[in-house]
Amino acid sequence: MLCKMINFAAPFVAQLTILNMLIGENIRAALFDLDGVVFDTESQYSVFWGGQCRLYHPDKPGLEDTIKGQTLVQIFDKYFAGMEAEQAEIVARLNEFERGMKFEYVPGFPEFISKLRLGGVKTAVVTSSNKAKMEAVYAARGEFRQLFDAILTAEDFDRSKPDPDCYLKGAARFGLEPAECVVFEDSFNGLRAGRAAGMTVIGLATTNDAEAIRPYCDKVVNDFCNL
Repeated sequence: MLCKMINFAAPFVAQLTILNMLIGENIRAALFDLDGVVFDTESQYSVFWGGQCRLYHPDKPGLEDTIKGQTLVQIFDKYFAGMEAEQAEIVARLNEFERGMKFEYVPGFPEFISKLRLGGVKTAVVTSSNKAKMEAVYAARGEFRQLFDAILTAEDFDRSKPDPDCYLKGAARFGLEPAECVVFEDSFNGLRAGRAAGMTVIGLATTNDAEAIRPYCDKVVNDFCNL
């Protein structure tokens, strides 16, 4: 579902003023997490991980909710340590699952990012997803790469969120200081990473409740509509 965030008929200067009020006048780059921020995919992952958790950890009901927002490495290290054969099985299933996923934009995202780019703000995806996942995204969304000036994936980072490494690398890709960047995140680890990087952080209440993520954000929004 899409929405009209800014009046497209309004003078361009007025549109930039609205953007400045949201992200700050000194912001020169917007760095977006992928799942739960650009795409409304979290419910799909809950289904996948629910199946895996019931298969391998039937004694831990609701584990899929506990691991929400964690990277694959973090999930394996904490809940599948020493289970190399099972990890390989999960990776194979996950790759197959992601090839068939629906990648629907979080409401208002296409309009919002177009305004950022028209305003001269650089845009990047900074995701823990790997290149194989991104190939599925590109196949489903032919326009996706044109929305961003850079796409950084798990292969580009030395350390996972909540370490700030990924977002610091995102800023460095554009030759910018952290204070010149805004992070859009939904998970606790991602929000902590943005904060640790010294960037403005806008949290999306798509995966977790607004009140739960508020302490980690400069601003909380439900989606990109009516900002």
